Amino acid sequence: TTPQTSAGTFTLAQLGTQILIGWSSRQPDADQDTAYLLAYSLGDGQEGLEVGREALRIALERAGLQVGGPIQDAAEAPGIQVKLLVQAGQAVLTMPHLKAQYPAPAEWVAAALAQGQVYGMFATAPWPEAVPGQPVSEDQLRA
Repeated sequence: TTPQTSAGTFTLAQLGTQILIGWSSRQPDADQDTAYLLAYSLGDGQEGLEVGREALRIALERAGLQVGGPIQDAAEAPGIQVKLLVQAGQAVLTMPHLKAQYPAPAEWVAAALAQGQVYGMFATAPWPEAVPGQPVSEDQLRA
């Protein structure tokens, strides 16, 4: 049998270690860089990968985010309970039951401030290979 979270509930221990990774890049027809921020789990939750994946799905839905589907604009969707503060070289992501901090490089902060927005992504699939302190290549991000 596969362990499962109760309908609509989860614990922080089920989520495991949550990581933020950011990058900036210039889009083909843009005149400035765009900042991206990816939140993912290392998959080290207390009850395994599948329970962790389901727990994150519940957390995202509780915060008003759709899992899958079109891009959501937090400025146009008042029900989204996700906040991102970019200040003093840090990006702090806050949502119900979760808070994570990203020590952002200067070029990422400059892109975020110049655009006035950050494209945030949440991976529901664990990424245990992308541990803090180890470089992540463009190819790894694309995959």
